[in-house]
Amino acid sequence: MGTSPTGRWMLRAAALAAALSVSALTSASFAADPIKIGSVVSATGPAAFLGDPEARTLKLYVEELNKKGGLLGRPVELILYDDGGDANKARTFATRLVEDDKVVAVAGGTSTGGTMAMIPVFEDAKIPFVSFAGGIEIIDPVRAFVFKTPHTDKTACQKIFEDMKARGFTKVGLISGTDGFGKSMRAQCLKVVKDYNITIVADESYGATDSDMTPQLNKIKNTAGLQAVLNPGFGQGPAIVTRNYAQLGIAVPLYQSHGVASKSFIDLAGPAANGVRLPAPALLVADKLADGDPQKPVVAAYKGSYEAATAQPVSTFGGYAFDGIQLVVQAIEKAKSADPQKIRDALEATKGYVGVTGIYTMSPTDHLGLGTDSFRMLEIKNGDWALAPAAK
Repeated sequence: MGTSPTGRWMLRAAALAAALSVSALTSASFAADPIKIGSVVSATGPAAFLGDPEARTLKLYVEELNKKGGLLGRPVELILYDDGGDANKARTFATRLVEDDKVVAVAGGTSTGGTMAMIPVFEDAKIPFVSFAGGIEIIDPVRAFVFKTPHTDKTACQKIFEDMKARGFTKVGLISGTDGFGKSMRAQCLKVVKDYNITIVADESYGATDSDMTPQLNKIKNTAGLQAVLNPGFGQGPAIVTRNYAQLGIAVPLYQSHGVASKSFIDLAGPAANGVRLPAPALLVADKLADGDPQKPVVAAYKGSYEAATAQPVSTFGGYAFDGIQLVVQAIEKAKSADPQKIRDALEATKGYVGVTGIYTMSPTDHLGLGTDSFRMLEIKNGDWALAPAAK
């Protein structure tokens, strides 16, 4: 499979309601019935900073695709629903996509919880589903019709522990969100940490609606021998943790997950974010990549197109959506068919797709196709992303 189209998107995305059908069809140009691709994202609610750029990206891409002639000589109709961060709504919309909308594939699922709620619907209906969420349980064990674009939480743990080990840290504290992503990443970190000769010396958690994590952080701060802290989580929680961390004057390094790889996190955390490290795709440092990096032209094109069209900074979450819809579209092109089974087969046969998140190579035993080498370790400096300096 080739690289992503680099055409400049010029239309702004409209505000999302609870349910939106995005056709962008020009009936004068198309005589054939549309190819219907579905999506459910969290464009509003507590995960809006993830889902809003996903929704904007999907709409902009489909609009551009139809301008260029659609797929297989047919227009593409994107049927997009906003679950507001509610997993029950996500499942309801998934059922609607299958039973009422008759979609041939789905690219969506902002959160791990929402994605897991939708998976049984799409598996039962045999509709290929490419998720934008991080949890490893989405694709492990492998399910026939389920794929995803973000790195797994397990891979993020491995990347973080590689960096900690290189810096000589052996005693680490955890403070994790109790949301689906936070619980999943915590579990994966606990599974792999022994491979890096690192010991978890403190293990705290917080709820999705908690507004002050100082009690948990105080316990961690007072743990003997503490050398670094990792916060698996997404949404507003990690920003609160970061601010509280600075308020308490905790001196050891703070690591966040790829779940906060968005300028929104820096804005919410404020100056306290400076010095935080996290693994993230190349998209956030597009202008800092080496000229020979195969992802550089792809991420630069997406970044330029998205920011020109929306007047908003690009985020990795929009990138996950871009890769997701691209993988579906290229599978349809490769299969020369809008039959769901043939789309599924083509997705599983993806080889060397250069996306904004990484270079994907899937197989019957791997429905993600990314390793730790597709992550870049970043550090926030002066309110912006920078490549983290190598350990000395």
